Amino acid sequence: MMVDIFSSFDDHNSTLLSAHFMSWTLSLWSLFFINSSYWINSSNMMNIMNLPKQAINIQTTRSFSMNLGGFSLLISSLFITIINFNMLGLMPYVFSTTSHLAMTFTLALPLWLSLIMSSYMNNPYSSLAFMLPLGTPSFLIPFLPIIETLSIMVRPITLAIRLAANISAGHIILTLIGDYMTISILSSSYMVSMMVAMLQIGYFIFEIGIGIIQGYIFSLLITLYTDDHQ
Repeated sequence: MMVDIFSSFDDHNSTLLSAHFMSWTLSLWSLFFINSSYWINSSNMMNIMNLPKQAINIQTTRSFSMNLGGFSLLISSLFITIINFNMLGLMPYVFSTTSHLAMTFTLALPLWLSLIMSSYMNNPYSSLAFMLPLGTPSFLIPFLPIIETLSIMVRPITLAIRLAANISAGHIILTLIGDYMTISILSSSYMVSMMVAMLQIGYFIFEIGIGIIQGYIFSLLITLYTDDHQ
């Protein structure tokens, strides 16, 4: 039973309709459609379904990640997977996985760490030289490598917090609006209830856009981090 607005973020608060299995099952649709052009003919429906992949691939080709084999396919899959989880989290009684740092940090850390390890294994000298650009003033030489190291280390943390915070905030606001609409209905304030219902519908549509945008930003930042790859 939901006792407060934060109960929806408790993954142990499971009911018969918690739909954990459905969340993971429906997220697999990208595996079947992301490269479906290999075995079926293209159609208008398939072109529409491939729009997310094309949108993120355009950004991938603008960065140095195009030199990393298979990276565009990885980012496309990540982009669609995050959108799936964000949309499923808007369904009633479905646990929102992307509202937890455990999930978002699991997505951010391996990708960030793989880029760092690949950069230092392929070209360690250039990677270390990136910490201290040419022409740096002498009084900044002891501090600049430390600052650059800290800025690189916080990247997976900022990625995880950004996604989780935006999704969590949207769910909390939707819950607050829904509670107020319930109170207005029980108090027979039908005019107020109608206005709150319209507000709820409008904000729900807004949350759909937020879910798509946050998936794009997450994938975009990972792509931009490849510009530092030596």
